[in-house]
Amino acid sequence: MATLDLRQSVLEYVKKADHRFLRLVKAMADNYNDDDDERISLEQYNKELDESIAQIEKGELYSHEEMGEHIKKWAEK
Repeated sequence: MATLDLRQSVLEYVKKADHRFLRLVKAMADNYNDDDDERISLEQYNKELDESIAQIEKGELYSHEEMGEHIKKWAEK
């Protein structure tokens, strides 16, 4: 599907959208605009990975079910 066709298709969805759909689309668009496409360095990547592993080892994590509940709450906002 060409860009123009995709744009038109999305616009048709937006015209008929409820509040929930519009909030999701806006959040996605905001995130897309915030994305600066800059890659982080290997050092930064490894640092973030080490931090994540440390959090997991300390039990600072969510189960799949807990994360599902968080997502439901985010969608309600």
